Amino acid sequence: MSVAVPYIASCRCIVKPGERCPHMIARDRERKARFDKKRPSAGKRGYGAKWRNARNDYLKDHPGCVMCGATATLVDHKTPHKGDLKLFWSRTNWQSLCTTCHSIRKQRQERQWRA
Repeated sequence: MSVAVPYIASCRCIVKPGERCPHMIARDRERKARFDKKRPSAGKRGYGAKWRNARNDYLKDHPGCVMCGATATLVDHKTPHKGDLKLFWSRTNWQSLCTTCHSIRKQRQERQWRA
C-alpha cells in the first residue's frame, strides 16, 4: 500500500499530492477575476438567445458527451471560433460535452494546443 507523501508548494505550504493550498486557490481566483473584467459579456460574444435555442436543439439531437458518454450539458466548439461567426455557427464544429469533460479534459487539450 502506498502512502501519499506531502510536498511543499511554492508558497511553502505543505499539501498532499493533487491538492492545492489556499494561496494557490486565491491566486487563481484573482487571475480569473482580472481576465473576466477585460472579457466582453457572453451576449456580446454571441451567446445570446439565438445561441441558447440552437444549443438546446443540438443537445436534443446529441444528448451524450462525446468524451465520456455521460449526459451532455454543454455544446462546445471543437475549434475555437475566436469571433469568426461562420465557424461559431458551423454545426460541424460543435460537440456535446458534460460539464466535467468541458472543464477539465477540453481545457487541458486547449492548453496543450497553445503550447
